[in-house]
Amino acid sequence: METETLTIAQNMDFSMWGLFARATFTVKMVMLMLIGASFWSWSIIIQKIIAYRAARSEAARFDRTFWSGEPLDEFYEQIGPDPKGRAHRVFAAGMTEWRRSHREDGGMIAGAQARIDRSMDVAIAKEAEGLQAGLPVLATVGSTAPFVGLFGTVWGIMHAFIGIAESQNTNLAVVAPGIAEALLATGLGLLAAIPAVIFYNKLSTDVDRIVGGYEAFADEFSTILSRQLDA
Repeated sequence: METETLTIAQNMDFSMWGLFARATFTVKMVMLMLIGASFWSWSIIIQKIIAYRAARSEAARFDRTFWSGEPLDEFYEQIGPDPKGRAHRVFAAGMTEWRRSHREDGGMIAGAQARIDRSMDVAIAKEAEGLQAGLPVLATVGSTAPFVGLFGTVWGIMHAFIGIAESQNTNLAVVAPGIAEALLATGLGLLAAIPAVIFYNKLSTDVDRIVGGYEAFADEFSTILSRQLDA
């Protein structure tokens, strides 16, 4: 009997696909959910890395153009009130309000400085919201995937113990396959969670730096306009 059990165990497929194929329906659903969450996380990670790299490059080009000495009105005419670049949109928001604050006689409407600052703050908030889109998914996957995987493991082990009780055989060759199938769910949960947590922290830091650059520019631009208002 023991020899037959060892022979059966040796002939079992312990590959990832084999373990998945022998798992119960519930554990299979948990595994598929975790695999889907992992692919979703990686798609967001790749998309954000590309988007943040483009945002940094665009901000660097904007800074070079802005501080090149070109008149602000001419620069604004070139990019228009609704440009494509994120840094350009922050600048356009301030310049649009600056122009709207001029009266027909050439004077300035009271409270212009506060309105300009508020316009740029709103533009920065919109850009920050766009940059942060998708990051909550990474945070959710990183915090919940291990527990979802653990649920699959607990369910699989429970099913394995039921099978052991029914067969009345506690030989390791009989117990091990069921335990291995159950533990695969925890492994997939960690596989989904670890990259999500690592890249969530990295990408959140990148967002803070990019938005911090927009805020620093807004402060400098506001100072320039303030000097013109005082003059």
